[in-house]
Amino acid sequence: MFKGFRDFILRGNVMDLAVAVIIGAAFTGIVTALTTNIINPLLGAVIGKPNFDYLVGHINGGVVEYGKFLTAIVNFLLIAAVVYFLLVLPTQYLLKKFNPPVAAEPTTKPCPQCLGDIPALATRCKFCTQPV
Repeated sequence: MFKGFRDFILRGNVMDLAVAVIIGAAFTGIVTALTTNIINPLLGAVIGKPNFDYLVGHINGGVVEYGKFLTAIVNFLLIAAVVYFLLVLPTQYLLKKFNPPVAAEPTTKPCPQCLGDIPALATRCKFCTQPV
């Protein structure tokens, strides 16, 4: 029983997931600080207010705070942009630089007699039966 549990815990994808959750939690603080302390004040300087929390609607005596929803959408888009432009794009660039794509070997070749496509390892054409 403990051997199966040990194998499960030490499996690569479980450890990778644990590391991803820990790094994600730490990175959340960085992205939140960037959004709250830099990007929102810049938007506030352009728009006049750093968020849309002041937008409310009154319907039959009830208060609909749709501004908070708009602020959440803007924050999500800002966080997604920061993650994409500061993490995803540089990572893709580095992966392409250090791991260039390898050209796959062709799986077919033309028959010299009839020019039909035959498997690359074939010794005889399946169309005209000539040796290749």
